[in-house]
Amino acid sequence: MTRDHTGPERRTLLRIALGLGTAAAVHLAVADPASTPSRPARTAGTPPAGAAGPPANVRGRPSPYRLDPMTAGAPARFRPARPPVRTRPFEHLPDLGHSMVLSFDDGPDPKYTPDILATLREHQVRAMFFVCGEMADGNPDLLREMADEGHVVGNHSWSHPLIPKLSRSAIRDELGRTSDVVERVLGAPPLWYRAPYGAWNRNSFEIGAELGMEPMAWTVDTLDWKEPGTGTIVRRVLDGAAPGVVVLSHDAGGDRSQSVAALRRYLPRLLEAGYRITVPQRV
Repeated sequence: MTRDHTGPERRTLLRIALGLGTAAAVHLAVADPASTPSRPARTAGTPPAGAAGPPANVRGRPSPYRLDPMTAGAPARFRPARPPVRTRPFEHLPDLGHSMVLSFDDGPDPKYTPDILATLREHQVRAMFFVCGEMADGNPDLLREMADEGHVVGNHSWSHPLIPKLSRSAIRDELGRTSDVVERVLGAPPLWYRAPYGAWNRNSFEIGAELGMEPMAWTVDTLDWKEPGTGTIVRRVLDGAAPGVVVLSHDAGGDRSQSVAALRRYLPRLLEAGYRITVPQRV
């Protein structure tokens, strides 16, 4: 085989092309089913408060609308280019405009996740669910329900360990096994991951990127796992509400009845305040 000798100009163009490819792989956009009736225009302007949801019924017929999955309209088995290795996770998403992101960790749990999904469905909004592999493996129907209703399914490790105390091989096992479960059930691996306890290290950033995932943290921690009371959780969300904020709650890992009740109270108030509740999309 002969070696292809490239001149300086060609090498420069190749470097530029590679740089552009990397930038495109990590661009974030709004994935809001209510932005316009057509799927491609996901970065459309902010709609009026309460506008999130399906188009109105036509001539009294029941609407066939269903929240579109994140992968709707994408080629089969589409996978964005491998992201760069980060040195810190995304903590807020200012590019989403007057929007907020709700996220739930540790599930899916058959006791609490269905109620959270029902509330999100009632208000026709999307959220991010960072699932633990051992929970996802035992509840594939809930995993499919999340994806079918347009929610983002992320990776939260297999067994919720403290990542910095693990070896590289153990981190790879925790993240890789969970991605394998998600891919087996949903047909595509997760594109986002969150370290348990928010404890990241260089190994987790490197291995997450190798698996094609971007790291997502949060802006507002409800501390709902401490069971501080429904009113306290609601207050923390509303006090922390702002454009681009990512809210952390839980749908498993303990008694999450307060988390379920709080969502029913603060979600309509966020919508009334004009916030879109949406999810990021890597394009």
